Amino acid sequence: MSVGLLAVVDDILSAALRASAKSAGVVIDDAAVTPQYVQGITPARELPVVGKIALGSIANKFLIIIPVALLLTAFAPAVLPFLLILGGMFLCYEGAEKVLEWFGMHHGAEDDGPRDEKKLVLGAVRTDLILSAEIMLISLSNLDEGMGIWQTLAVLAVIALLMTGIVYGAVALLVKIDDIGLRMAKNPSARVRHTGMRIVRSMPAVFRVISVVGTVAMLWVGGHLVLANLGEVGVTFTLDLLHGVEHLLEAAGGAVVWIGETAVSAIAGLLVGLVIVGVLTVIRRLRHGEPHHAGGAATH
Repeated sequence: MSVGLLAVVDDILSAALRASAKSAGVVIDDAAVTPQYVQGITPARELPVVGKIALGSIANKFLIIIPVALLLTAFAPAVLPFLLILGGMFLCYEGAEKVLEWFGMHHGAEDDGPRDEKKLVLGAVRTDLILSAEIMLISLSNLDEGMGIWQTLAVLAVIALLMTGIVYGAVALLVKIDDIGLRMAKNPSARVRHTGMRIVRSMPAVFRVISVVGTVAMLWVGGHLVLANLGEVGVTFTLDLLHGVEHLLEAAGGAVVWIGETAVSAIAGLLVGLVIVGVLTVIRRLRHGEPHHAGGAATH
């Protein structure tokens, strides 16, 4: 019995690793996007907030994504591409908003005070829902076709726990590495102190880079979701665009193809996001009955 149980566990773990391998890019995106949500809060609250977001991610996967994915796969597989398009559009919108903020254009109320933890966590969990959905759906699509429902459920549960641990473990390390640097700066060893101070001084630049990478990741993943799934529902020119880039660059190697497809997806994501921002801005102005002031500050 124990040997048989170990064999089943081994099969589940092996299937989980194989199925999740192709979602590694989205996992990296998720780890890059999340740290920007904890910027601006007090150091003492960083890990608790990351913990809340991680619990929200677990809830996303186990209470929403896995049940819905299994039900839709069994009874309404044609709906999945439309859901992924909507999720991609949301990521494009969030990414475009970040890009506009870089240029001093804000859409919505300014937030000059301390960041609201509840809103922060809800925003992060909402974004995680889209990224986690792609991770789980990619993994689901790479499972063996003959796998039973319970084994499929077990594999998806392992993937959910594994990916959440990887993403939020990396995020926790990123947001606390400056504290590690401060402790090193108090070490009796001069070399350790010097290394600690270099870590502390570099962290603002590191987080600026993470913010940019996270924004590009949202645009890339969102744009790719929109382009790929529009092709799945009959808008074939979007898939033709991706395939055209692939054929154009394939002689240069896989890395160049990936960079080209990523760039096209990110540009498409930015364009889609800007359109959504524009539409929502017009709707807000019509609802308020007056134009926003220059600089984008909302009127109430």
